[in-house]
Amino acid sequence: MNYRHGYHAGSFTDAFKHVILVSLIKSLLHKDTAICYLDTHAGAGYYDLLAEAAQKSKEFETGIAKIAHEKDPPSLIKQYLSCVQRINTRLSGSTISSLRYYPGSPSIMRYFLRAQDHMILTELHPQEYQVLKSDFAGNKHTSIHLLDGYQGLKAFLPPKERRGLILIDPPYERPNELAYITSILPSVLKRFATGVYAIWYPIKDRPTIDHFWRALRENIKQPTLVTELSIYPENSPLHLNGCGMAIINPPWQLDKQILDYLPWLWKVLSIHKQGQYQVLQLN
Repeated sequence: MNYRHGYHAGSFTDAFKHVILVSLIKSLLHKDTAICYLDTHAGAGYYDLLAEAAQKSKEFETGIAKIAHEKDPPSLIKQYLSCVQRINTRLSGSTISSLRYYPGSPSIMRYFLRAQDHMILTELHPQEYQVLKSDFAGNKHTSIHLLDGYQGLKAFLPPKERRGLILIDPPYERPNELAYITSILPSVLKRFATGVYAIWYPIKDRPTIDHFWRALRENIKQPTLVTELSIYPENSPLHLNGCGMAIINPPWQLDKQILDYLPWLWKVLSIHKQGQYQVLQLN
């Protein structure tokens, strides 16, 4: 529970995760029926890039700062940038050219969800929870809980809306976090088999990810799409080399949508054209 996302806010991993999240919610909003968004590790909701934590790591320079200075990005990237701009306007009146604040996943989603939709946010860190609760005060369509995210999967699924997007994005502080996630997914999917699940994961070495993929193939019957972006070679022991998203029950043609912008994103974020990107159907 020591993890604070402020050190990593706006990094290349955040940018990748949030662009994919925008793709997912845009796909789900094609239907008028209500949806529920459940964020298992919601964080603080937004982060000040001038704060000590962000300035100490300056990880935002590897992500949002690079993207914000590019001209004529793909359409989906523009929508992601619009979320960043809107939170800067709301909190400080600035624009993206004077970037200060970076939205977490809940703040990204609040700009897309409609009156009929519902957002459930769980966060276990007391300080992060208080910031999150304050930022969403008065929002009738959002419920916030000081709760372990995995307990939230049991407590809030299935949602009454019967359509849902669930983001599982833990800090990966515990050993074998990926193994734990794949072990609980069958019971979670038994509760809510048709939900769209987005599982973010770090890439530090390929064997760990290969084992994760095998576990998904063995444990999950639902269709699963994986997409990844690495900005360093995947055998580098000194870096967080990349990250990925495993998406269970992906919306129709999501793979094609991602490939419309992922090559551009990798070109902008990669370090000296190192690393790679990929999108593939796992099962």
